[in-house]
Order: sequence, then C-alpha cells, then structure tokens
Amino acid sequence: MAFLPINAKEMSQRGWDSVDFVYITGDAYVDHPSFGVSIISRVLEDKGYRVAVLPQPNVKDDKDFLQFGTPKLGFLITSGNIDSMVAHYTVNKRKRSKDAYTAGGISGKRPDRALTVYSNIVRRLFPDSVIIIGGLEASLRRFAHYDYWDDCVKPSVLLDTKADILSYGMGENQTIELAKRLKNGAKVSDLFDIKGICYAVKTTDYVIDKVVELPCFERVCDSKRDYAISTRKELDEADAVRGRKLIQRHGNMIVVENPPMPPLATEELDYVYSLPYERWYHPSYEKVGGVDAIKEVEFSITHNRGCFGACNFCSIAYHQGRAVTCRSKESIVNEAKSFLNNEHFKGYISDVGGPTANFRMPSCSLQKEAGLCKGKKCLAPEPCRNLEVSHKEYLEILRELRKINGIKKVFIRSGIRFDYLIEDKDEEFFDELVTHHISGQLRVAPEHCSSAVLDKMGKPYIESYKRFSKKFYEKTKRAKKEQYIVPYLMSSHPGSTLKDAVELALFLKKERIFPDQVQDFYPTPGTVSTCMYYTGLDPYTLEEVYVPKSKHEKAMQRALLQYYVKENKELVTEALCKVHRQDLIGNNEHCLINAPKSLVEKYSKGQKKKTTKYKSRKRK
Repeated sequence: MAFLPINAKEMSQRGWDSVDFVYITGDAYVDHPSFGVSIISRVLEDKGYRVAVLPQPNVKDDKDFLQFGTPKLGFLITSGNIDSMVAHYTVNKRKRSKDAYTAGGISGKRPDRALTVYSNIVRRLFPDSVIIIGGLEASLRRFAHYDYWDDCVKPSVLLDTKADILSYGMGENQTIELAKRLKNGAKVSDLFDIKGICYAVKTTDYVIDKVVELPCFERVCDSKRDYAISTRKELDEADAVRGRKLIQRHGNMIVVENPPMPPLATEELDYVYSLPYERWYHPSYEKVGGVDAIKEVEFSITHNRGCFGACNFCSIAYHQGRAVTCRSKESIVNEAKSFLNNEHFKGYISDVGGPTANFRMPSCSLQKEAGLCKGKKCLAPEPCRNLEVSHKEYLEILRELRKINGIKKVFIRSGIRFDYLIEDKDEEFFDELVTHHISGQLRVAPEHCSSAVLDKMGKPYIESYKRFSKKFYEKTKRAKKEQYIVPYLMSSHPGSTLKDAVELALFLKKERIFPDQVQDFYPTPGTVSTCMYYTGLDPYTLEEVYVPKSKHEKAMQRALLQYYVKENKELVTEALCKVHRQDLIGNNEHCLINAPKSLVEKYSKGQKKKTTKYKSRKRK
C-alpha cells in the first residue's frame, strides 16, 4: 500500500479530485504505527475515506493549506507526536538545535503552539469546514491549564484554536464515529454525545445536568487553590468506567468534556496494528537525510496501551489512560514476521513494549467493573494489596518471537517497571530478561531516593529499587554477562529541596551510579506535578509543597547529581555549604568532593561552626 498523498500532485496521481479529510500535522509524514497520524489516517482509509496528509505546512503562505481544496467532511489537525513547545524548547526554555520529527533534523519547520496556529489558518480559509483537533497537545490542554513557557494560565485550547471538536486520548473509535456521522450529513451539534471528545457552546445554550463542574477559567487564573482543585477533578474523572462529564465555564462559553472513550479491546488493537503501514518516512524526505524519529522505532512492537503506574510527572494517565489493554500474541508474532520481508531489517527487534513494557493485564480484577481507584496509586508508595502480578503471557510472547527464524535478538527498551517486576514471585521472566532481552544496559526509573520527593512524584520508595538492583546483578553474574542498570533520575521536582538533592548524591555515590545526563523536571500541561509546580500545592491534599524554581537552585540540584564532574565543583560546594554539609567536602571517602579552602570559605560565610569543622578535619 502506498503512502497517503501529501500534496495535490500525489492526490491527482491517485485519481482523486477531492478528499474527505485533510490531516494537518506538525511532524514530517512517517507512516509507522508509533505515530498517531499514521494510525488515524490508516484507520480512516480502511473504513473507505479519502485522506490527504499535510505535513508541516508553511504558515507564512496559504498555498499549502489550499492545495487540496475544501475537504468533504473536514480537517483533522495535530501538532504531531509530541507537544510542539517541548519539541522546540529545553526545560531551560532554550531553543533546541534539532528536531527529530522533521526531515533532516531541521528546527523551526512547525510553529510554536502549532495546533493553534494551524487551526486558526484553516478557520480563516475554510470558515464553514468542520475542524477536529487531537493528539497530545490538544489532549493535555482540553481545559484551562498552566503554560510553563508563558508562565500563565491559558484557556482551553479548544477556544484558542476555534475548532469544533477536540478528540482526546487515543482517538481511533471517536474518529471513526465522527467520520461516520459527518458522512451521513450530521451537523456539528449532532456530534456532541460522542465519548472521548470535548466541545464548546455558549453558556446560554447549555443545560447543566448531572455533570462535574470545574472552577471556572477566571477562578483558576486568580486562585491557585482553585487551580489545584480543578486539576484533581480532571484527573479523577479520567477513567472510562466511572468517569463523568466535566464542564468548565470560560466567560460566556462552556467547555464540555464527555466521559472517556473506552480503551480499545484486544481485537480492536489487533486490527489497528494489522493495517498496511509503510513503516518508513515519505520518500520525498530521502534527499535531506530522512527523519531521525523512525530510527529507534522502525522495528519496535507496541504490545500494550495504558499505564496504571501513573507517575505524577507523566502525562500518560491523563492522555492515554491508566487502564492497561494489550494485543494478542498472534498479532504481535505476525507483526514480527512481517519484518522479515523488509529490506532494512537486520534481525533485531528493538523493543516489545509500550508506555510500560511489562504490563499485560489490569492491576487488579476489581477495576474491570469499578474502574481504577480515585486518587490512589496501584504501586506507590507501596503496592496495593489487590495488585495482581504476572509476566507469564508477556514471557510466552517473547519466547515465541525468539523462535522465529531470521530474528536474532529481541530487546526490551521502552521501560521495565521494576517495582512491579520485583513483586512477581515467579522469577522466570526476570531470569529471561537478564539472559535474552538486554543490550548491555537496562534503563529503569527510580527517579529519586528521598521518600519525601518520591511521594510527590507518585513513585515507590527506594527500597524496591535496591531489591531490584541486587537481584539484577545477582542474575547477571549467574548468566556470566556484563550488563548494567542505567537509572533515570530527575532533579528539581516539586518537593525536592537542596537537602533532598544531597541525599540523592550520597545515594548515587554509595551505589556507584554515575549518570551521564540528568533531567530537570519539565512542567508540561496535564500532570499533577505541573499543578504542584505552578500552585505550590498538592492537588490531593491541598498542602503546601516546596518548589525549586530559581535557575540557580535548579543548577545546584542538577550539579549534585553529577558531583563527580569537575565543572560542577563550585556549584556542589555552594550547595553543600547552603545546607550546612561542609562535612561532605574533603579527602575522606565519605565526602562528595574535595574543594579548595578558599571556595569553601566563600560559601560558608555566617557558618563559622561548620567552617571550623572543615579546618579541623584538614589539620588532622
């Protein structure tokens, strides 16, 4: 099956004089099931609709937007696989030099806030067309939200974009239903009962009945407490079983969110991943070096969706959902076998994973009828007593893949949830993970070691990581392999003080962990952690949370996690002096660094007692 047309010439080559949908995206066109645009466009194509993909249109010239004419049913618009602002800026708000989702890695091919820019252009050019926005940028901004880049609360993106419908979550079923009704002549107002969508109406036109009302836009702008309350309500209702309709007033408009569309069942997921993807970028990008984003995922397999881990800093729970669903073994094996006919395939499957690789089942049987527990975590701070743990089916799939003639190695790279794995009394999967599925390094995410910080992250305490690490290295030794755990770590998360950062540095030293990179917390819309960052409140308790915000303090926290780097010596010294831990400066084995006496004195002003202790140790 050929790529879908990306310009008028390719549309004409198909013999089409018009299309049903124009799908505008902020990414280059990559036809692979790891890309949302590819999934939705192939699903629509399979249902008999003509879809043209318009990747990264030039917003300074209307020509790109006009080339397909007026679509019969409407425009689908997304900023791409990731948020356009995250794609453009680092956590320090510096422009990124490369864009993995653009051909040749060229930066600046999509505008900031691409979803809003594209939608407003379409509304101006095609005032009578239906506009449906979706993808991550839309999903996480469906209500009033804190915008880190402008440092303010912005209204629902539905209002800024002037779109008719916002499709949130994973999108397939609501898109199919929207397309079917539009084809049958439905007006926009006839779409308002579909699950998994948001829409906006005038306050005078809406009858309020059996809904959860969020604090209005004006209140969440004026009151951080109300913002925190709104965040909690939004997340509490993001469940397909028990979630209720939400509304939020914005002046004379009301934004309405219908309950979530149920996650795709196994048969539906199998269907989605069976469609004829090219698994490559559009050939027009070849001349500029292709699209880097395909490299890591070309021969990866997504076997599940959803994550009941629901870390507070992660958007998956709000966007994709906490309920875990999965594909059948047969579907996964068939996808792997299809690789054998691909000229790029060298025998290595880079990943069999998803949001969390080792989830294949709901966290407990109770949630099938009652939904996931409101305001609680399945794994943190400790595993729920109802947690059901099994890797049996996942292991069977991996074994089946290893048997396929022509497949040399099957890796797992998308993240093992170690706290779930360590609860599995049957260690067969753990043994085979170590023996067969690691390419030298296994990345896991303890994120921190301080219990106070882990509580704010919604992560389990560090003891579970220690148990996992000990067993991992024991099993690695028995397997006679040289393999290592590479932990993901995060600095400056809400709740993390300099003392917590020092605690983490000491933990890293004790565990002989030397991270090459450290990620500062990035406040993106739609997460509990971002709410804490903006409001200074925990939305579930309304208690105050310490938030490191100054660039200098964040630099010190980051430096402490790489205390061994020479360039960080002054920042580490300053941090240790600030928290009165000059005892960690010196030549002793328990110390973090050895700094010149003058540097210690510089940052120890007003701390004579501690400075004297340092001098005394030096004299000895």
